[in-house]
Amino acid sequence: MNELSIYFSPVDKKLWQKTEDSTLWGDRIEIYNEEFPDLSECKIALFGVKENRGNNDSVEVVNFDNLRRSLYSLQWFDYFPSIVDLGDIVSGKEIQDSYFALEAVIEELVKQDIIPLFIGGSQDLTFAQYKGYEKLEQLVNLVNIDHKIDIGEVNEGMHAENYLTSIITHQPNFLFNFSNIGHQVYYNSQTTLAMTEKMYFETLRLGQLNKSVHYSEPLIRNADILSVDLRSISSAFMPKRSFPMPNGISGREICQMAWYAGMSDKLTSIGLYEYDDNDLGAMLVAQIMWYFVEGVSQRKEDFPKSSTRKYLKYTIHLNEEEHELIFYKSPKSDRWWVEVPYPDGSDSKYFRHLVVPCTYEDYQKASNGEMPDIWWQTFQKLT
Repeated sequence: MNELSIYFSPVDKKLWQKTEDSTLWGDRIEIYNEEFPDLSECKIALFGVKENRGNNDSVEVVNFDNLRRSLYSLQWFDYFPSIVDLGDIVSGKEIQDSYFALEAVIEELVKQDIIPLFIGGSQDLTFAQYKGYEKLEQLVNLVNIDHKIDIGEVNEGMHAENYLTSIITHQPNFLFNFSNIGHQVYYNSQTTLAMTEKMYFETLRLGQLNKSVHYSEPLIRNADILSVDLRSISSAFMPKRSFPMPNGISGREICQMAWYAGMSDKLTSIGLYEYDDNDLGAMLVAQIMWYFVEGVSQRKEDFPKSSTRKYLKYTIHLNEEEHELIFYKSPKSDRWWVEVPYPDGSDSKYFRHLVVPCTYEDYQKASNGEMPDIWWQTFQKLT
């Protein structure tokens, strides 16, 4: 028996009756409802986390049956990677038990080169998602899609509104960078916004995202871990019983960002949090998961991990700044990166972060004599 099986409860057989020669997800993925699935050929592992005690506004038990029915009914394509549905991690006796279970599952799946794609539960579970990387001995980037940057006091205990503070202050610290996409200023204090700027964290406001979802792509491409607060989606696309959101991310935008995440060679886990069960929300989340998987199937394996010899290279001199900026363009995907020099010379510990995803607009800005924000913020983190 697989050692991960102790953490999961199986999927109810009544949710889906498999048929032969179907082109639907429910017939093409492996589902844990009798024997725990063989993970040897698995590329993506789906599961739920039935833990929401970290959200003080939520008292209902999380249920993913409606979501699974919606997901299983979507069309499957032959070029999709192998997927298993592992069932659900059930809430532990104490919330720390749930954290431990998720941390152990994330660690084992990532070590096996399997991408965890899971649905929660309260967003404080992001802390356990992050801790799953602690023993992997590498610095990681965390990206949140959230209307609120969840930094706050932790003297009352960690919860869904302050868990980022626990991540930032956790020792050993293996967080290289944090970015937030889609925040709405009136949900965030001046202190929080000033702190993110002081720590050189990247933030992308909802208004900027609404102008063009393309602005989110380099941030997502640079993520190892993606955490999505589903409450940041407009209530027009995802009705919420406890948290109305008149302004927010659209259904099209969140699906596009899920596709970007799937396309990213660097991203190794994604958690969708604060799920509120209803028919419209279930189908939207199912489509988010579909687009992520479709993105994974389109990965180009062109993240410059150790060499840039196969990339188109562009060098720009900024006279006033006395900097030489080197940009790289992938001939496979036309995506852009910018090189950020380590201040004291080469340091292998930071190599994965020295060639940073950027946009063509960043290259244009440098061509016009302006320093791109992403270069400067990354350089400051290395000093």
